[in-house]
Amino acid sequence: MDRKMNVYIWDMDETLILLKSLINGTYAEAFNGSKNVHSGVEIGTMWENHILKICDDHFFYEQVENCNMPYLDVMKQYDDGRDLTDYDFNKDGFGPPNDDLNKKRLAYRHRVVAQKYKKGLHSILDQDMIKSWIKLYDVTDSYTDLWFSAARTCLEQCAVGNRDLATSTVSTNDAGDTIFQRVNILVTSGSLIPSLVKCLLFRLDDLFPSENVYSSWEVGKLQCFSWIKERFSGPNVQFCVIGDGWEECNAAESMRWPFVQIDPRPSSLHRFPGLTPKDLGHYISVVYGDCDESDDDKLTPPDH
Repeated sequence: MDRKMNVYIWDMDETLILLKSLINGTYAEAFNGSKNVHSGVEIGTMWENHILKICDDHFFYEQVENCNMPYLDVMKQYDDGRDLTDYDFNKDGFGPPNDDLNKKRLAYRHRVVAQKYKKGLHSILDQDMIKSWIKLYDVTDSYTDLWFSAARTCLEQCAVGNRDLATSTVSTNDAGDTIFQRVNILVTSGSLIPSLVKCLLFRLDDLFPSENVYSSWEVGKLQCFSWIKERFSGPNVQFCVIGDGWEECNAAESMRWPFVQIDPRPSSLHRFPGLTPKDLGHYISVVYGDCDESDDDKLTPPDH
């Protein structure tokens, strides 16, 4: 039985979400006066405050800010599996030097971060904060002409439903002799902990399990792409990179993978709403051959 896999590698900022362009006003300015720039700046600043507060209050960011890692499991070898129920993270002496003892302490923090991420924000925020978060998301989605919800819909269609596993829904063709798997991976240039918090706040956590979130802050996107290629190695694996920046474009070119350029400007070719799995399929077919374009057309679930 043949196996085929499509691995979609997404950038976060100015691709799946808009934040920097809200804060600096460039998103609204591109609409030539039809959007209120000040409103966008206010929205972006509120998100920035939420991100920093949750990072510091619940995800050890003040302690680990100078210990950024490319992904959570990178420290797993140092975790001895200790029960952390009564562990005092404020008194364990975590900090320099970067020896095995402190690597173990960092691994403990990563384990707790992964557990909290899996449980979601409803398990750590109070009702008032949740209401404020939901309202801000809805206001932001409206201001950006449904950019956030459209990006999420595209991700859902690419994954075809399975949000818990590293690989998405498995399906067979009519002959029953081919298995198709689809995976969404996030590679962000931001540091790891804030990026995970962004996934939670922008409702992406159920589409990107923590093991599928990479930070290229220290190592660069090409290194992250190399790790992903090694992780999903196989003769019938197809990769597609989606982002807005030069770094992911150059890294994709180095890997000989298709790259889809996202541009928030209203006149751009690829943006949200608008981009669909079928569009990605066209780019994949250019690199890997027309025979797989029909596979990607199957990504959109039936209307029911």
